[in-house]
Amino acid sequence: MENKPELVLILDYGSQYTHLITRRIRSLSILSLCLSGTCSLDDITAKNPRVVILSGGPHSVHSPDAPAFPAGFLEWALSNGVYVLGICYGLQLMVQKLDGVVKVGEKQEYGRMEILVERSSGIFGNKKVGHHQVVWMSHGDEAVVLPDGFEVVARSQQGAVAAVENREKRLFGLQYHPEVTHSPEGMETLRYFLFDVCGVNAGWKLENVLDEEVKCIKDTVGLEDHVICALSGGVDSTVAATLVHKAIGDRLHCVFVDNGLLRYKERERVMDTFEKDLHLPVTCVDATDQFLSKLKGVIDPETKRKIIGKEFICIFDAFAHDLEQKLGKKPAYLVQGTLYPDVIESCPPPGTGRTHSHTIKSHHNVGGLPKDMKLKLIEPLKLLFKDEVRQLGRILNVPEQFLKRHPFPGPGLAVRVLGDVTEGNSLDILRQVDEIFIQSIKEAGLYDLIWQAFAVFLPVRSVGVQGDQRTHSHVVALRAVTSQDGMTADWYYFEHKFLDDVARKICNTVRGVNRVVQDITSKPPSTIEWE
Repeated sequence: MENKPELVLILDYGSQYTHLITRRIRSLSILSLCLSGTCSLDDITAKNPRVVILSGGPHSVHSPDAPAFPAGFLEWALSNGVYVLGICYGLQLMVQKLDGVVKVGEKQEYGRMEILVERSSGIFGNKKVGHHQVVWMSHGDEAVVLPDGFEVVARSQQGAVAAVENREKRLFGLQYHPEVTHSPEGMETLRYFLFDVCGVNAGWKLENVLDEEVKCIKDTVGLEDHVICALSGGVDSTVAATLVHKAIGDRLHCVFVDNGLLRYKERERVMDTFEKDLHLPVTCVDATDQFLSKLKGVIDPETKRKIIGKEFICIFDAFAHDLEQKLGKKPAYLVQGTLYPDVIESCPPPGTGRTHSHTIKSHHNVGGLPKDMKLKLIEPLKLLFKDEVRQLGRILNVPEQFLKRHPFPGPGLAVRVLGDVTEGNSLDILRQVDEIFIQSIKEAGLYDLIWQAFAVFLPVRSVGVQGDQRTHSHVVALRAVTSQDGMTADWYYFEHKFLDDVARKICNTVRGVNRVVQDITSKPPSTIEWE
């Protein structure tokens, strides 16, 4: 009999890297979940974790409002054989709660730093004393006096504590971030700690997620209720729809909304694929006028997202009403392809594990949803990252052309036209520019190497010369990034000739554009989308 997957539970104290800890651990075939760092002890014990990781965060343990784990947590971990690893703020919190001393560092440590292993340890495994490694630091405070039973096992090049442990009590700490790629040996450290030190069973698979979600959907929906699915044609909603269809069959009713914010010929292309390849029952609703009238004059991106989220729900409510007339029973649930990054960036309410971090942007299907919506949500992918969703789609036999599609934002081109989307012919211009850019990428054989590529319509005009005449036309930006999970990203390095050819084609083909620029910013500090 196969062993049941053991859980690594992450207590989140607001670090923007917390999601990466979850992601890195899952890549080791270990189940990992995240809870708020200030959740109750009952919340933690109910999960029955094998390991608990205390994340980093922007706080100082000396702040009056500094978040902390619940009273009795460390005693519970000790008495139940649970391993605890504190990362950055998590290390300082553990030291302080065990009567050690944390002070403001004389020299703050940010960015790449070198550390030195100064004694044999559990967490560094076979690393010999004197081993140097580069790590990513991000802290202003430092531990200066350790609690009884703890040893310093590594220090930074400035002499600050970089790693500590109390092997007898199974308590460990790192004053750097092993989960980021800027710590080259970080994954090796996490792997050794979880497998060799903690003895975690790596039995978690995406097949487990599929079986659990199918059962959960069946239990939630029951034997009679009908469900609506918001189907956009992207990877997320397509996999979500296929999964729910597997669970409840023809009681799933998919609706594709043309909100006037789609890409070039998107409606025709998507509907054709739904019919020929996926064989899902899909109704197309043309709501162009409804969306654009509500967006007229709106410039603020958060307001755009909330308007779009509200209008989507209005359409789904109306669709549910029409179904009620046909079925004699109104659908009670709405399926959405919400992903874990959507939940993280939208900083949702308590219970989702992100109570100490800032809202990056409200995703229309999370933070943009109205509070009075009548349909109850089913979000089978909300704990998965994009690459995990693609893997799940392959298990479900979703066609590869769907799984390889670049992400497209739920609010569509509304967040790629900076400013009022109804002004002039900005949407038409953007569609043409985007189509030229994407088709050029495909023709160059680069599409599968890029995580996401798109064009942006800028709210500025520039002076140009076209046909020996002065023009005062629009400026567009091109954006292409590489990524693993969409939470961090690097801009894609195109050859100069490719960019030159694309820029010339855009300016010679799209009337109203006389300047093309490229976005070469990583995430962070930027997000992938401009709004």
